[in-house]
Amino acid sequence: MQGQTQGQLNEKGISQALEMAQSIASEHIDVFLSSDLLRSLHTCKIIAAACGEQRVVTTALLRERDWGSFTSMYIPSLAHLSDPDLWPKDIESLEALKLRASAFLSWVRQQYPQKKVLAVGHGIINKAVQSVYYKKPMTEIAPMKNVELRKLIL
Repeated sequence: MQGQTQGQLNEKGISQALEMAQSIASEHIDVFLSSDLLRSLHTCKIIAAACGEQRVVTTALLRERDWGSFTSMYIPSLAHLSDPDLWPKDIESLEALKLRASAFLSWVRQQYPQKKVLAVGHGIINKAVQSVYYKKPMTEIAPMKNVELRKLIL
């Protein structure tokens, strides 16, 4: 579990980012936003460059969930802890995650009104953003694949 570690893109991640970049290169995007973690920032820079833009704005609001003591652990080794009540208390709660997602949406609305924004985050924060946006529980939001594009109109 990478959580809020910087991480880096592997060859597959770079290839996926390049594919996404090629698929949207002709679209006009006003602002490119990214988590401040390097793996998302690298992805966003690849996509932005294909659209003729070098500037990427970073925000900690798009960071992945803080997995606390679980950070850097191998997911299969945690299979016996499927009940969140058994998890350490230093893991970011879903409520806190959704508050951060709500703050992100408010920030985008305030900072970039009427702008077409492309945001690159991480799996669980992306799901939390959609949960807040659609006013649905996170369990009703389908997981996103790497570099999957979903459009929200703010």
